[in-house]
Amino acid sequence: MAQFQYRAADPQGKIVEGTIEAAEVGGVVARLHDRGLVPIRIGAATEGTRAVAPRVALPSLPAFGRRRIKGRELLVMTQELAALVSAGLPLDRSLATLAELSDNLELRRIVTEVLHAVQGGKSLTEALAQHRVFPPLYVNMVRAGEAGGFLEGVLQRLTEYLERAQQLRDEVRSALTYPILLTFAMSGSMMFLLVYVLPKFSSMFADLGRALPLSARLILGLSEGIRSYWWAGALGIAATVGGVRYSIRTPRGRYSWDQWRLRLPVVGLVLRKMEVASLARTLGTLLKSGVPMMQALGIVRETAGNQVIGRALGEVEVGVREGAGVAEPLARSGVFPPLAVQMIAVGEETGRLDEMLLRAAEHYDRDVRVQVQQFTRLLEPALILVMGLGVGFIVISMLSAIFSVNDLPM
Repeated sequence: MAQFQYRAADPQGKIVEGTIEAAEVGGVVARLHDRGLVPIRIGAATEGTRAVAPRVALPSLPAFGRRRIKGRELLVMTQELAALVSAGLPLDRSLATLAELSDNLELRRIVTEVLHAVQGGKSLTEALAQHRVFPPLYVNMVRAGEAGGFLEGVLQRLTEYLERAQQLRDEVRSALTYPILLTFAMSGSMMFLLVYVLPKFSSMFADLGRALPLSARLILGLSEGIRSYWWAGALGIAATVGGVRYSIRTPRGRYSWDQWRLRLPVVGLVLRKMEVASLARTLGTLLKSGVPMMQALGIVRETAGNQVIGRALGEVEVGVREGAGVAEPLARSGVFPPLAVQMIAVGEETGRLDEMLLRAAEHYDRDVRVQVQQFTRLLEPALILVMGLGVGFIVISMLSAIFSVNDLPM
């Protein structure tokens, strides 16, 4: 038997916290249901765990005191709202409970404003649309759920959508963390040798007045150039970054930037598959939630992270409006992988487009995970090899210079 900490809501929406001894999480859920409680969070109990008193909503924070709502926080909020609504709690009580549960003051403020709007007679869709933290996908799915009377099911689909998207982001970020740290370590080590260690050798060789081997002269010249003109390099990097950032703010520059990213070897293929997985999941989730096709395509186009993909989706909108379907315009664009186009075509022919879109999203999610893992497995030893070659070249160059000064045979 293990100790589990739980957080639940009673039929009046009041938060209840405590610990239960059970063999597994399912036993905790069953015992909470027997008590008439709605489980919200269940986890392993830790020492010193104690109940937390319900909190009241805080007043609106000044702009400088607010922090960005993270995707994981939006996911947790949606999970909890879905759990409360599916348990039969009224919407206003569910929102009030969410406001008490949130540890993020900004998110609590937003939920409280949504609650006040709902209590004032607005629909949940209208209340959510007033806050930018809820993307168009979120708002339109809730609109479809409210209109069709299946808000509970829509919230469950939203939870699944956000979970899959967050999981993919976390896995990609986790896979790239070590190579990025290794790159910084490699760059730092090389700069330390060039800026701090080599100048000591440079002054020693200058005092001796002997000609040095070519490799040593190149390394010492590079060291001197970095120390003397580091400011020029910094200005060049800053100007390049500033120019690129300014350019991608323009429609033409943004399109060229996105097009270049998709054409990159290896990385471009992974980015393309990530975009396809994202748009397939978004479109499939919207269609499954009852959002009309044209409206769903418009939402996907607006939320596309790549302008090349977005322009192709615009062509799909035109094709659907003219009766050409989805697969044919996608194939003409040349942007989407043939397998994705074929899966969508099968979905259109069988009348299960939403299911095939979600299957395509799952397929490309798995494909992205595999390719990222393979890429990082190759990248890590490659970075170590580059670092070893760089340090080795510096060491050998300095040793050859020392041997030449002392007239020692190599």
